[in-house]
Order: sequence, then C-alpha cells, then structure tokens
Amino acid sequence: MNIEDMIKEKQPLTFGEIINIAEETNSRVIDVIIEDAKITTSSSREEVLSDVMKELEHNLEAIERGLTDGESPIMGKVGSDLTKNGMVELFKDDFINRALIYTLAAQVGNHVIGLNPCAGTGDSCPYTGFVKAMQDSHYDEVTISETATLMLKVGSYFRVGKTTSGCNMEGFGAGAVAVAAAMTFLKGGTPRQMEKAMVLAISPTVAVPCTPRVMVPGLCATHIGGAILVGNLSAGLAINSDMEVNIPIDVMFVMSTEVHPVSAKEVVPVVVEYLRPYFKTKNKVENLIDEDVKKKELEKMKETLVKAQEKAKAIAKKISPVTNTLGDAVVGGSSQAVGSPTNTARIAHYLAKEKGKIKKVKVELYPELFARRGINIPGIIMGAVFGSPTSDYDMYKNSIDKMNELGIDVEVVMAKEYGLQKITIETENENVFVDALNRGGGRLVLRDSSEPLKEAERIAKELGIILVN
Repeated sequence: MNIEDMIKEKQPLTFGEIINIAEETNSRVIDVIIEDAKITTSSSREEVLSDVMKELEHNLEAIERGLTDGESPIMGKVGSDLTKNGMVELFKDDFINRALIYTLAAQVGNHVIGLNPCAGTGDSCPYTGFVKAMQDSHYDEVTISETATLMLKVGSYFRVGKTTSGCNMEGFGAGAVAVAAAMTFLKGGTPRQMEKAMVLAISPTVAVPCTPRVMVPGLCATHIGGAILVGNLSAGLAINSDMEVNIPIDVMFVMSTEVHPVSAKEVVPVVVEYLRPYFKTKNKVENLIDEDVKKKELEKMKETLVKAQEKAKAIAKKISPVTNTLGDAVVGGSSQAVGSPTNTARIAHYLAKEKGKIKKVKVELYPELFARRGINIPGIIMGAVFGSPTSDYDMYKNSIDKMNELGIDVEVVMAKEYGLQKITIETENENVFVDALNRGGGRLVLRDSSEPLKEAERIAKELGIILVN
C-alpha cells in the first residue's frame, strides 16, 4: 500500500499515525503531511507549500515591526533592544540566537499590528521567528516552506486542543513541540526521533498557565523564548542519545489537552491572585471603571501583598544555612518518590529491630507513589528490611532479590489518602508501623507510629531524616 492509500484509509490522521506511516513507508514525516494536505485540499505539492508561506506573510511583517519601531505594553522594545547595535548574542548558536530574538520581536509586533493566530497568537511567535531565522541562515526555499508546513501541522493539533487559557497549549507548549519537530527535521532525524523529541518538548510545558502573564510586563518572554530553547534541547536529545522515551506522541498530547482546562480552573486563579497587583492597564480604560470597584481592588491587592510577604517570611524561617542545604543522596531518581517513602521505611525498620525476625512488609502508597512503584519499592524494601540509607545504590539494585532469599513476604497497596506512605513490618513477635505523609527532598511528615511518637522522632533524628510539619 502506498502513502496516499494509507493516508486515505486512516484520515483524519493523528500525529502518531503520521509518524507510523512515515516509518512504515521509509518516508520523511513532512512528505506524509504534504500528501495528506494534497488529498484534503485537492492541491499540488507546490501549491501546499506556497499557501503555507502565504499564511506567514503578515506574521513576518510583525517581526519587522518588532525589530524596528514596535513597542509592546508587556515586552517593551525588546526586539529593537536586542538588535539596534547588532544582534545581541544571547546564545552562541547563531541560528538559535536569531530564532529566539525574532520570536520575541514577533510578540512585540503582535501588540502593534497583531498576529495571525494558530492555537493563539503566542505560538505564532516561535513558528514565525524560526522561519525568519531560516531565511536569514540561507536555507533554500523548499526546505523553509517544508519546515513551516511541519510546524503549522503540529500547531493545528494544539489549535483544536486549546479550549481555554493556557500557554501549555499555545506559545510555550505548542511552540516547543513545533520547534522540536522542526529541529529534528533539519538535523535529518528519523520519524521515531521526531516523535521522541516532541514528547520531550511537551513534558515541561504541561499545565503551564498563560492569562496572568500576558498582563504582567516581561514574563511572556521566557515562555515564547523558552519554546525555542526547549524544542532545540528536545531535538538534540532525541537525535544524539539513546535515552528511552516510551510515551507515544498521541498519548502525551491528549494528556496535555486534558490537563489544560484543569490548569485554567485550578492554577490560574492562584497565579492571578498574586500577580494581579502587577497587571498593566491604561488610564483611559481605568477612567471607565467605577471608583468603588477600583478602591476594593486596591484593598484586595494590598492584602495579597501582605499575605505574600508573610508567607515568604515563613518560608525563610525554615531554610537551612547554605552550608547544609543539600540532603543525603537518593538513588532511584527522585527524592520525593523514592527518598521520602524509603526514609519512612527506615524509621519502621529501626522501630522493629529488637522485635524478632521480619516476616512481612506491607506498603501503602497514595496513587501517585503507587503509580511510581517501579522506582520506590526497591528503596522501600531496602529501608524496611535492611535499614539501608537512601544512598545505598548496591542495595537498591538487589533489595528485592535479597528479600526473596530471606523468604519475606511483601504486600503493596494503593491508598486513597493524598500523600500517604504507611509502612507496616510484621515480625515474629509483633507488628510495627509508621504512618507518614510524603514530602520532597527525602523529607516526610511523621503522623503516627505503633511505638511512642517521640521514639520514632528520635530514630529519625539519629538517621538524619528531616521531619516537617
């Protein structure tokens, strides 16, 4: 079956299906995308590529305005600031440096003449900035138009996935994924490497909100600029390393779209609460607002600033000296998912030490930790059965085998309570348990134990385990 027939059989295509068709037919991803567009629009290949470049004409003009006389209420004159005395070197790589600066200039231009949006105007910035950098770098017209087509195809999925406010589906998220695909293409990567790069690029953008940042000066720059940098990093990792990335692009993308509205509902209100005092506005607009409304807003903003200062001070009171900031080493890749439950198990081990031979270990973990059991159970076993510290790499690798050799049973249960990590050790004489809540950095909240709590606290102190409220 040829590419055309495979496409027609599966239309409309997910990006994962595009990757699969390209791999199965030994084709480039862009060739599958263009063939799909030809079928959908009844156009020739040349017409598809030409029409894509026409879509970008206005946005390329916005970059020129951003580089010259454009000024943005939230980005200032960053485009001209970075180019008026020659292009500032933000990064050694000239192409990435240009793509980054042009992306920022596009956002300035957006606030002057607007941008043609994809998922929004945010992701149009890195798409257009990247294409402008290609033009400056003397890529041939076909490669430029193919790359633009690839980026807009990626953006088209985010355009549908974006249902509310959220940079995870726009400037940062969509932008990073499109740049990852484009860089993989330009570096001659395989379809599967492109998928890998795209998945990596989505990861740091999940749930990142947007709305407050487009009202506060400056913050948008690291979002849309970050799209260039994250996309480039993701492509470089995908092409130059054998690091395993086992999530299909369709799964990663759908997950991101599902988190997107949750972020808008749960994360954005918190961000707005703290950043509202710094929102930019215009006097002409404020003159239209009732004075009582503005007075109440001002009082609320003052209250928020006081609350922020109080919370910052409370955090400051708990910090350790810089000479004692890092905790004990934690094997397994996560101080939160491995270190904290392992330390809970270590406390249980020493509470049970004089109570006879260990017969069974019961592990109760809240859903997130239960899902990450592949990395934390070896640590919990080495802590509960052998009392090993979180840094014991050899024991971490062999703890389950050693436990089996001793004939010790283990039961792993998913608990419902958020943060729960409860370890119960059954010995010949009695049972011992430690009930704790998970915290990052190998720390934990010690809530209860079968022995007097002060004894459990004493053991934690002797082991160097940090307990928090």
